[in-house]
Amino acid sequence: MSENAGAENVEAFVTRWERSGAAERANYQLFLSELCDLIDVPRPEPTRPDDADNAYVFERNVVFQNPNGTTSTGRIDLYKRGCFVLEAKQGSDRTEPNGLLAMPRRSRRGTAVRGTAGWDEAMVAARGQADQYVRALPASEPNPPFVLVVDVGHTIEVYSDFTRQGRTYIPFPDPLTHRVRLRDLAREEVRERLRLVWTDPLELDPSRRAARVTKDVADRLARLAKSLEASGHAADVVAQFLMRCLFTFFAEDVGLLPKDGFTDMLRDLHQGRKVAIFRDKTRSLWETMKTGGFSPILETNVLRFNGGLFDSADALPLTADQLALMVEAGEMQWRDVEPAIFGTLLERALNDRERHKLGAHFTPRAYVERLVMPTIIEPLREEWAGVQAAAITLSAEADAEYEASRSGRATRP
Repeated sequence: MSENAGAENVEAFVTRWERSGAAERANYQLFLSELCDLIDVPRPEPTRPDDADNAYVFERNVVFQNPNGTTSTGRIDLYKRGCFVLEAKQGSDRTEPNGLLAMPRRSRRGTAVRGTAGWDEAMVAARGQADQYVRALPASEPNPPFVLVVDVGHTIEVYSDFTRQGRTYIPFPDPLTHRVRLRDLAREEVRERLRLVWTDPLELDPSRRAARVTKDVADRLARLAKSLEASGHAADVVAQFLMRCLFTFFAEDVGLLPKDGFTDMLRDLHQGRKVAIFRDKTRSLWETMKTGGFSPILETNVLRFNGGLFDSADALPLTADQLALMVEAGEMQWRDVEPAIFGTLLERALNDRERHKLGAHFTPRAYVERLVMPTIIEPLREEWAGVQAAAITLSAEADAEYEASRSGRATRP
């Protein structure tokens, strides 16, 4: 889809749906079908009698096991096996009066008025309902990595659990951008993100992307380290030098230093064949990073970086080939690099006696997550879910008490 065609299709889609406001049962299947067209994925398939065949359908049956030993049936609004469970609602916009003295227009109302506490509560409840559907899926079907909550014609909220445990869905990609508004679909990266939720959800797993980037970086660092050691530098000196380089790359990618400032310096040196001054320019930058202040190298003020990493600001002399490897490393997306690299270099920088004294040994991320997720993260999220539920209840009670006081009734003795 060309950029112009995509913009035209999004505008037509938004114009068609942004004024919808009836009950979701009347709208959601058509809305989601047209959304599928917009993000270029197949529409859901017809429902079949055997639920084992219903891998991508509207109204997918699930069976709840009730506490009293009975069972009940629920229906997932839209389900795609191995991808997502979707729960749809439909809010409504505030009604506007026809004139200064006119009464507000009355219209069929949806779940709640958007922008109110009631709407927030409805979306939280829909999220909880989607979580229950995940838990009710047959044991033979994997927990989907995504839960979607849709306010038809308004927003799509995205939650992920790449562990596939079905208990720890969190805002994706983060709490600030997990809510996709209709007009956000004009951005190609947003449509691509949703397309992957439908077609290849695990491709969105940040740890997979981090693993790929980290592997690429590690390959380059390994070649550079081997080359530097072959030039006669000790392994621990090489490791300490590379650790300072890595931190500087990371700092410029996350905004602690000017964007690409260090990498641009390396690129200019390489392209201008000024490799001989790499050592002095890098040492100058690191000395300023140790104290903070104006950096002649970056021509701007930089923050002070304490912690001892830049206590020694010495840089190793590089050959043209080694500098080329540094430029390649700097061009990677360092915000996606696993911190494992720093741990590995720390081990390499310490001799055996120092490592034993400090207890310094790198523990892979997967091992840490395996311990931390069930013992700390999941209990905290369950507790937070309870706090949210309590807040909704208290808010509803306060609203009822306020309305009662206005009408002259009391809800409590």
